[in-house]
Amino acid sequence: MAGALAGAGIVWQTPANPPEAQDYIFRNGRRYVRPYYFEFISHAKNRWAGKTIVDLFTDEFKGRPREYYVHAVKCGRLQVDEQMVQADYIVKSSQKISHFLHRHEPPVLGGNIVILQNEVDVVTVCKPASVPVHPCGQYRKNTVVGIMEAEHGLTPLFPVHRLDRLVSGLLIFAKSAERAERFRQQIEANLLQKEYVAKVVGVFPEGEQTVDANVNFNAREGRSTVEVSNGPGKAIPSGKQACTKFQRICTDGNHSIVLCKPVTGRTHQIRVHLKHLGYPIANDELYVSGNFCPRSSKGTSIHRATSLVCSLPSPDPDNSAEADLDFGIDPMCTNCPNLAPVGYDGDEEGLWLHCVRYTGPDWCYECPYPDWASLDNVAGKRMKSDIAFPTPEN
Repeated sequence: MAGALAGAGIVWQTPANPPEAQDYIFRNGRRYVRPYYFEFISHAKNRWAGKTIVDLFTDEFKGRPREYYVHAVKCGRLQVDEQMVQADYIVKSSQKISHFLHRHEPPVLGGNIVILQNEVDVVTVCKPASVPVHPCGQYRKNTVVGIMEAEHGLTPLFPVHRLDRLVSGLLIFAKSAERAERFRQQIEANLLQKEYVAKVVGVFPEGEQTVDANVNFNAREGRSTVEVSNGPGKAIPSGKQACTKFQRICTDGNHSIVLCKPVTGRTHQIRVHLKHLGYPIANDELYVSGNFCPRSSKGTSIHRATSLVCSLPSPDPDNSAEADLDFGIDPMCTNCPNLAPVGYDGDEEGLWLHCVRYTGPDWCYECPYPDWASLDNVAGKRMKSDIAFPTPEN
C-alpha cells in the first residue's frame, strides 16, 4: 500500500479477511454489517485504456459523484499499480487499480441461518429470504457463506445449487471441492429433482400444469420474459429452453399454495412461468404489476451533498442517531453516517417462494416449509393436501 495510506491507523480489509461474528449489527428485524475499510482490486479492461483515472471511475462506477473520485485520487484512495497518481493519469490496459473505501453493505432480513444437517462432507441450511448465497456486488459479509463462516466457523463451503437472493429454503453446501464435483456431475447428468412451494394469486387449476417455454433473462433490467413459438413458419423464440411442472396443494379462493418442480434451472424460471400461466407469486412486485426499477439504477445515486476532505476518519457518535458508537464515521464516505448504503431503504421483504426438497440418485435433503405456505379455510382449519411435505418446525 502506498505511503499516503500507511500509518493512517486504518485496517484495510481484502477478500482474504474472514467475516467475524462482531461484524454484524441487528436493528429492526434487519441484519446490518458494521461498515469497514476495504480494498477493491480490479485490472483495467481494454475499454478502460486511454481514459483518465477520474473519467474511468466516473463513467464505470456511477455510485459516487465525480467530485468524490477527484478527492480519492488526491488522498491516495485510488491508486494504480500500488502508486499514487494524478487526476489526469491515463490508464493502460491490465494495470492494477485499487480503490480504498469505507464499505457499507446492504442490509438483509435478520433471521437466523438454521443448519438442517451437518454431515462429514455436506451441510444443508435453511436460507432466509433476502440473503445472497455468496459474495456478489455490494454483498460480501452479508451472505450465507459469510455468515456461516462468522457464526459457525464453517469454511470453505461450496454451493451445490443456487437460490435467488429473495428466495428462501433449502441450500446445500459441499465441504470439499471433491464432493462439490460429484454433485456437479449429477446435476449435469440431470439426476436431481428440485421442489419448491409458492403462494400465488388466484385459484390455481387442479391437476399437473406444465409450462414448456423459453426464458430470456435481461441482466440490465434484472428480470426475465417468457418466449414461445407461435407455430410453424414463425420466428424461433429466443432465450433458453425451460420447463416447469406445477401442482396445486390447496387454495382459499384468493390465493393458492403451489408445488413447483423446475426441470431446468433458468434465472427467475418459476416466477416468470407462474406469471405466464396467469398466477404470479402474490408478493412478487417484479412480475405481478409490471412496474419495476431496473437493478442498474438501484442504489446508484447520491441524493445528498457530500463534503469531501482528505483527512482521517474519526468516530463521531453525535453525527447521527445511527452512529451511537457502532462504527466510526469516515469524512470521505458518501454513505456515512447511515449503516446502509444510499439507495437501500431496508423495507425489502422475501418472496413467497421457498425451496423444500432436493433429491439425487442416493440422497434426499429437505427443509421445513415457511409459515406462509399454508392456507386456512373458512372454518379456520388447515386445508388438507394429498402432497407430502416436510412439516414446519414449531
